[in-house]
Amino acid sequence: MIVIHHKPTCSTSRKVLQMIRDAGHEPCVIDYARAGWSRAQLLGLFAAAGLTPRQALRVKGTDARERGLEAADDEAILAAMVENPLLVERPIVCGPGGVRLCRPVELVAETLTR
Repeated sequence: MIVIHHKPTCSTSRKVLQMIRDAGHEPCVIDYARAGWSRAQLLGLFAAAGLTPRQALRVKGTDARERGLEAADDEAILAAMVENPLLVERPIVCGPGGVRLCRPVELVAETLTR
């Protein structure tokens, strides 16, 4: 099974979703902006993807700078991500090949097969 943590209004996220479908898969699509995140969920995804909260922090188009998150520690970043799901960079794809933050979009190929 392939899962994409997706934001429908994001062109990169839409492109990755289409790439998954073009590869012959119908993923489970989670609109994370609507569903939100739990701390445990984020920690699990980041660990599986080999990311730190700072590496997964989305600054563009968010209030991350205003919140001082660029200089914050991982705990503060995680707390902010749980409070505002849009602070997580997108899309994150989970599949047989692992978990990846698919930026650049070509990284999705790594998640599709073992």
